Amino acid sequence: MTGMANPVLQRETWRTTVAVPEEAMSYGGVARAAALLLGVAAGAGVAGWASVDPAADVAVFPGWLWAVLLGGIAVLIATVLRPAWARVTGPVYAVLQGLLLGAITHFYEAAFEGIAFQALLATVVTVVVMAVLWVTRTIRVTQRLRSFVIGATAAVFVFYLVTIGMALFGATMPLVWDAGPLGILFSLAMVGLAAFNLLIDFDFIEQGVRARAPRAMEWYAAFGLLATILWLYVELLRLIGKLRSE
Repeated sequence: MTGMANPVLQRETWRTTVAVPEEAMSYGGVARAAALLLGVAAGAGVAGWASVDPAADVAVFPGWLWAVLLGGIAVLIATVLRPAWARVTGPVYAVLQGLLLGAITHFYEAAFEGIAFQALLATVVTVVVMAVLWVTRTIRVTQRLRSFVIGATAAVFVFYLVTIGMALFGATMPLVWDAGPLGILFSLAMVGLAAFNLLIDFDFIEQGVRARAPRAMEWYAAFGLLATILWLYVELLRLIGKLRSE
């Protein structure tokens, strides 16, 4: 699955205060780490875009992209299990996902001119809107909402793993990936779920800063934001592609 965004990242309310002020997690630290990871992903995206020639055969999915995809999933799972690794796995994940999404975006752009800009703009607007909703507390992250979003995201992650396994054997999931009403409804649901994951990310960051969590957790929080934003982007890319296929 491309751009798996944040599927099973654990985000629980911080319960202990363990760090002295100069070593504590901060909003600025998370912002700097997230900006670095997004920059790395963008640079890798340019390389991924240039590495494929969709005009040669749009139907061909280069073999190396499968290795990048599976590697990204492995890094994601490793980081969820070992958050302290995020300082190292974060940049690795950014490179892998950047390469993958850059190549995939090039294929989409070949089929639908201008879709890359549309998806990127839609992603930025969605992130800004969700940030405003979070800051103004228009939508509050309750335990019920947190549990629902995390549970639904985990289910989607498993679903995408199944579809990847099917694709490796030449099979596809019917209807869901089509441009019909069901396929469009599915993509809308995925965009909504990815957007709500942003709220969970913001809540995770706030709880960590308030509890003075270890500074190393800045990278884990930034990793979560990166995964969510890239997932949101690819879901919007799919959705716009389906809508333009109509």
